[in-house]
Amino acid sequence: MTTKEFVHLHLHTDYSLLDGACQTSALVEHALRQGMQALAVTDHGNLFAAVQFHQAATARGLKPIIGCEAYISQKGRFLRDESDHYNHLVLLCANQKGYRNLIQLVSAGYLEGFYYKPRMDKDLLSRHAEGLIALSGCLRGEVAEALQADNMDEARRVAYQLQDIFGKGNFFLEMQDQGLEQEKRINPRLVELSQQTDIPLVVTNDSHYLREEDAPAHDLLLCIQTGRTRSDTKRMKFANNQFYVKSAEEMYQVFAEVPQAVARTVEIAERCELRIEKVAHPFPNFEVPPGETHDSYFEKVTRQGFESRRPRLEEMAGRGLLRRSLGEYAERLEREIRTIQQMQFSGYFLIVWDFVRFAKERKIPVGPGRGSAAGSLVSYSLGITDLDPLQHNLLFERFLNPERISLPDIDIDFCMNRRGEVIDYVTQKYGRENVAQIITFGTMAAKAALKDVARAMEFPYGEADRIAKLVPNQLNITLEEALKQSPPLASLVEREPRVKELMEVAQRLEGMVRHASTHAAGVVISPQPLKELVPLYKTNKDEIVTQYDMNGLEAIGLLKMDFLGLTTLTVIDDTLRMIESTRGETLDLDRLPFDDPATYEIFSNGLTSGVFQFESSGMRHILRRYHPTQLEDLTALNALYRPGPLQGGMIDDFIARKHGQKPITYDLPELEEILSETYGVIVYQEQVMQIANRLAGFSLGQADLLRRAMGKKKPQEMAALRDRFVKGAVERGYPQKKIIRVFDLMEQFAGYGFNKSHSAAYAVLAYVTAYLKAHYAVEFMAALLTNEMGNSDKIVQYVNECRDRGIALLPPDIQTGSWHFSPAGEAIRFGLGAIKNVGHNTVDATRSARENAGRFESIFDFCERVDPRSLNKRVLESLVKAGALDGWGARRSQLFAVIDRAMDSGQKLQRTRESGQHGLFGSAGQPVLEPTPLPDSPEWPEAQMLAGEKEVLGLYLTGHPLRHYEAKLRSLGTVETTRLAELPSQQEVSTAGILVSVRSARSKRGELYATAVLEDLKGSIEVLVFPEAYRRLSDLLQPDAIVYVKGRMQVEENSPPRVVVADLAPLESVEPSLASAVVIRVRLGRRNGSIARQLLQVFEEKTGEAMVRLELEREGDFQALLEPDRCVRPDAEFISRVQQICGKNSVRLI
Repeated sequence: MTTKEFVHLHLHTDYSLLDGACQTSALVEHALRQGMQALAVTDHGNLFAAVQFHQAATARGLKPIIGCEAYISQKGRFLRDESDHYNHLVLLCANQKGYRNLIQLVSAGYLEGFYYKPRMDKDLLSRHAEGLIALSGCLRGEVAEALQADNMDEARRVAYQLQDIFGKGNFFLEMQDQGLEQEKRINPRLVELSQQTDIPLVVTNDSHYLREEDAPAHDLLLCIQTGRTRSDTKRMKFANNQFYVKSAEEMYQVFAEVPQAVARTVEIAERCELRIEKVAHPFPNFEVPPGETHDSYFEKVTRQGFESRRPRLEEMAGRGLLRRSLGEYAERLEREIRTIQQMQFSGYFLIVWDFVRFAKERKIPVGPGRGSAAGSLVSYSLGITDLDPLQHNLLFERFLNPERISLPDIDIDFCMNRRGEVIDYVTQKYGRENVAQIITFGTMAAKAALKDVARAMEFPYGEADRIAKLVPNQLNITLEEALKQSPPLASLVEREPRVKELMEVAQRLEGMVRHASTHAAGVVISPQPLKELVPLYKTNKDEIVTQYDMNGLEAIGLLKMDFLGLTTLTVIDDTLRMIESTRGETLDLDRLPFDDPATYEIFSNGLTSGVFQFESSGMRHILRRYHPTQLEDLTALNALYRPGPLQGGMIDDFIARKHGQKPITYDLPELEEILSETYGVIVYQEQVMQIANRLAGFSLGQADLLRRAMGKKKPQEMAALRDRFVKGAVERGYPQKKIIRVFDLMEQFAGYGFNKSHSAAYAVLAYVTAYLKAHYAVEFMAALLTNEMGNSDKIVQYVNECRDRGIALLPPDIQTGSWHFSPAGEAIRFGLGAIKNVGHNTVDATRSARENAGRFESIFDFCERVDPRSLNKRVLESLVKAGALDGWGARRSQLFAVIDRAMDSGQKLQRTRESGQHGLFGSAGQPVLEPTPLPDSPEWPEAQMLAGEKEVLGLYLTGHPLRHYEAKLRSLGTVETTRLAELPSQQEVSTAGILVSVRSARSKRGELYATAVLEDLKGSIEVLVFPEAYRRLSDLLQPDAIVYVKGRMQVEENSPPRVVVADLAPLESVEPSLASAVVIRVRLGRRNGSIARQLLQVFEEKTGEAMVRLELEREGDFQALLEPDRCVRPDAEFISRVQQICGKNSVRLI
């Protein structure tokens, strides 16, 4: 027998999202090892894997056959009724026509026929059958079901019907034998049916996983996808372990009685001749004015755009601020225009220019640039970007390389709230059928695979959590790498058989597709209706997206773009509008000075909450050490604050060079000009390109190819490039030894190198937000709070920052407030829209009534004047609890007591007005109502008032239950929740706060545990109480309890930090005991002597028994621990005095 005698025609990849477990790359390799020449993929109802599989198979010399196992509705695809029944049918593309028809069919399955499954029907099949080969399907096929019901006549009728639809010779009776009883019963009848009808028989294996030994992993995948456990007897389960990709020999063995049906698979495969080609003309037609071509019009608008930029450039040149001559700008612009025209991308740039222009004309905020497009002077001239590439030393070839022609990739950031308007514009301009969003697939990463499998295997939560924590926190780490890097994990797997099984299954499922969703930003624009080119999918949110992901669309050459929504742009826009309305100033962001000391103080002090890209605790720590003083510093930090450079120690080295603690040297003088802005360190991909260009004579296009090769680390390619680099540099007179060292450095840093164009554009955005925060703090914080409405954690964080900076937060107020947070002098007025239960209608009606007749005189006046359709009891209760009606000087208890009467009064007056329009009073007469007195009820207790604020605002506004305990918290030395996030995993901590969101649950072992959120004056953190602690502490785990907590930090990748509780007690009952040691953080600087003298005085006045440890820290230099021979009494007074000397949060008790 030869290996060509069988081809799999019924096979599911992991893109059969419920039950497929064959990853395409592994599938192709497996088929080649078995000597197969061709292979089909037939996923359930979709073509998700088509392009990926086609590429992988073609690259390895395996013939790909594109197909689908379709769901065929019996009563019609438009009927959505439980009474409908669907059958399976395998469809294979014989040619390009069949592929186009299959695209139509699977698209209609989702767009027209989705009801639990993406269903087609026979009417649809009959209109799109050309070029398709059909197999009758598995036991769920219509023919097989008729035979199982012993109805040969019905089986014959259906077989003839399907043959009529697809044409004689294009429909086959499909026989399977996975060892199921039903298959053994109907297979002889299938042979008989074939003989009776003369419809050929073909055999398949219903392949869902690669190898027989993969069956247990596949079984657990079914558990994961259906949310069940392995022991569940009622779950979905395959009957045995025979649903794998069998060899030809095995298939001949199983079907020994019908060898011709096995061989027929090869005949069918030979008929399938499909190549998925790139779309010939991928750009939609952009209409240009009469007499213009795409090239001429592109050049015209580009040069016009540059002329509009010229005055600013000339002004900067006159002030000596322009780094390049205007002649260099003209030369660069000419080169870029010609390159874009030669690459035939003029139409592309016109499309992007057009929708960016639309956004700017509609005053939709657009980002300054994103990705490598920021390196293009053409993009800058067209207004696509707002970053001058010559001023920032950015390279066009990093964006478009004439020596490696590929579609340009321009991604644009838009205001989050108005991004949809730009997509709508593009949709209307190019046609609704030609524009769609793009699908994306979530996969099982290392830790997720472990946790998912552990859940299905019924590991206790705590044990699964403990195992997953042994995987190092490294981006994109695999389980194989984790076993090498984590000896405790490897030891556990070696020692415990059950954990070994867990790891083996998780490794088999790792990287598999888990679910489909909509890409956050991707949009595809086509020159013709998309369903003629790609299959479409409807999400559970009724969004229509492509079935091919970004990579698939790129492979077939369609135009895809990222329309990203960026909240920061909304914050900036809101800030500018508030500055104009409150101060009468119009700020031109294009003219901001990039050398503003107050702005760099924001960065250097780590006061970067709300500052784009610089907000994380880790970044704030680096900023305090680094002290940025120029935009280039921010650009570099943006590029370096990533896992690779952080783990490689590059940031520490960079900071040391910045502050002169480490010498900056250059192997060759020519490197100084390229690397001086990054202190001799290769930080950017563009620097690799410039070095290759300057030293070895590479063109910038060739240098870009070198940069890409270094990133991919292909040994053979790298060896050839090394030889070429060294040869070129030596020919230009450079010493070989130094050149080899330079190449080694380039290769070393290429893996870390970041795109400078992107980093520079985002550094500008960061600088703008910091500038606004430094000079217009009230407006900026008001905008920030407005854009975080609904995120109570962020609101609490920013409210606390306002208070720290002396910006008062005023309660919401119906007399002056609007939907948004708004400036009120040097304070910020809480937005009415941030009150729970208060919607836009209520706020709009309140504003309208206020504008028509002025201030509201009482709660009765409010209810009488505001449209009653926008008011109800819940709204009024929320307004009272929030303090929005405090302006009359009435107590909240009084207002709350008359809500029903006020509403009745308002509704009665409204009815009187309506009847009066046609009755006795006419339109002029209005009854005059006497003011209604409020009951003389005492004000609510403070606890009730604060609880009401928390309920409707998400935070305590006029006070805080913990305020009474501030002195005790200082004595106890608790750590604020916002600082806990900066501590390492397993660090022992003590903290305190109010328990909210307390939730008990039962582990797989049946033991109770709890989770809760602990809130303090600054923020909140999740706490976790495992079963052992829960048994001791369950009575104390009550909502709103004010507690003191001891525990340890739990910090995991892609998860917020948590405190694992060891002990917990009511804060009221905890008495401070003096610590055995006190740690004081001292930041060294010019005041060293003064700090030392003041501390010594405090130590002498507060002698005691606690040891003193000094953590000495010099910014950007070193950290050291010093233990002076002193013992002190660290009471509240001691802590307060030391914090006055060394700063807030400088004292920690042990």
